[in-house]
Amino acid sequence: MIEQLETLTPQAGRIEMQSDRIELVVYGTAQPGGSKRAVSWRAKDGRSGTNVIDANPKAAGWKKLVSQEAGKVMAQRGGALLEGALVAEFTFYLQRPKGHFNAKGQLKPSAPAFPTTRPDAGKLARSTADSLTGVVWRDDAQAVIEVHRKRYGTPERAELLIRRPTWQEIEATR
Repeated sequence: MIEQLETLTPQAGRIEMQSDRIELVVYGTAQPGGSKRAVSWRAKDGRSGTNVIDANPKAAGWKKLVSQEAGKVMAQRGGALLEGALVAEFTFYLQRPKGHFNAKGQLKPSAPAFPTTRPDAGKLARSTADSLTGVVWRDDAQAVIEVHRKRYGTPERAELLIRRPTWQEIEATR
């Protein structure tokens, strides 16, 4: 039974919540979580440290958007992080390139059914899962089953489902 259904602005997303299930739609262009690099620094006052920088500078905006929308969901749930084993299903909808359409705006028969070019679904999922850490779950290592999908669709968005594993999924691992 769904406890609450809320429609937000297209920039934000649609939220459905159950006690053991969260569905969230985040509108925008998903960005991949690339390689990380460490940059050491030393201040004039003697302090020093290391900053970890994502190789994709656009990833920060995507992560912030996902974190904000997920934070709204969690606030409505009381703010407690999900604990234990979880299943994470992420479906990313990407805009088709203009070359997939003819002069009349119709989809060409030769247009591929799925986006098979970069970024790969795994890297899109990496940045998205990272943005849920400390907001939805304690750590993305709690995702014991992950499903990543890339599709063409408008508007560009990510549909996220976080849930508990089913008994069938648990039994399949024994």
